[in-house]
Amino acid sequence: MSSSERLAFTCLGGGHGLYQTLLAARRAQATDINAVVTVADDGGSSGRLRREFPIIPPGDLRMATAALTADDVDGELWREALQHRFGGNGVMAGHPLGNLMLVSLVERFGDMQTALDIVAKWTRSAGRVIPMCSQPLDIEADVSGLDDDPRVLRSVRGQAAVASTSGAVRRVRLLPEQPAASAEAVAAIRDADIVTIGPGSWFSSVLPHLLVPEIVAALNQTDAMVVVMLNLLPQAGETPGFSTERHIHVLSQHAPELQVDYLLADNHISPSEGERTHLQRAAERLGAKIAFRDVHQPVPEGKQAEKHDPDKLATAILELYRAR
Repeated sequence: MSSSERLAFTCLGGGHGLYQTLLAARRAQATDINAVVTVADDGGSSGRLRREFPIIPPGDLRMATAALTADDVDGELWREALQHRFGGNGVMAGHPLGNLMLVSLVERFGDMQTALDIVAKWTRSAGRVIPMCSQPLDIEADVSGLDDDPRVLRSVRGQAAVASTSGAVRRVRLLPEQPAASAEAVAAIRDADIVTIGPGSWFSSVLPHLLVPEIVAALNQTDAMVVVMLNLLPQAGETPGFSTERHIHVLSQHAPELQVDYLLADNHISPSEGERTHLQRAAERLGAKIAFRDVHQPVPEGKQAEKHDPDKLATAILELYRAR
């Protein structure tokens, strides 16, 4: 890419998966980066702050902000400060400094987007962090396996409870249902050259974006290349035992109108020719092709890859974009 060429990334997700994708966007030398972040976290520090203040949960927003700080000594200091988590046993224990900074700025200026833009200016951010919606949301799931009869579905409410349930998550919804997307999130998707969805906690970080009608509409209307980043492994709690194909089926079940360009899978899953055919058929329900690339971080022999490698992700995404 030439230095004068525009390349705008918009990355949808939350938590550690979004962090890796934002690093990949930076490695790809994106000229514009927007992180569109879920707002339904109710665990840990975010949950405690939500119960005390009428705010969007700050945790995933803080983590995305940390991924975008300036690439120099001062930026590294800001990244460490934002992520610093207080120790001890008092009321501050477990709170990251960045969460408290965002809450204080919301109290001062009145809304989370303004708070995030101020921190972005302080940290000389490489991009903009945008809440998916301007109101805090809750996740509710239909879960089987919590009753003697495995056919019985129980409702489990709250992101933390859904992520740690001992049952099998069958379906999730947002409360309130069909919330309005933030105008900034919709604009970031429509104006992008490349949009990524995931990876991350499938039911609590990835699917919530696709339960917002305006987000799905923007994804279908954008001229950008839209890529779903498939997880490397099933996740204990949310997706135990999930195959790659089942991840895709769950996605299309929750967002039947969604159309994307590619599903990006790591080639370590080494499917047979027959399995690849099944995966491509599953992808076609989303109007997509499935692409297999080496995108995982190197691990010692005998260990399973757990994280995406930002450099490999950047290479794979740019290859798909140029071939489009």
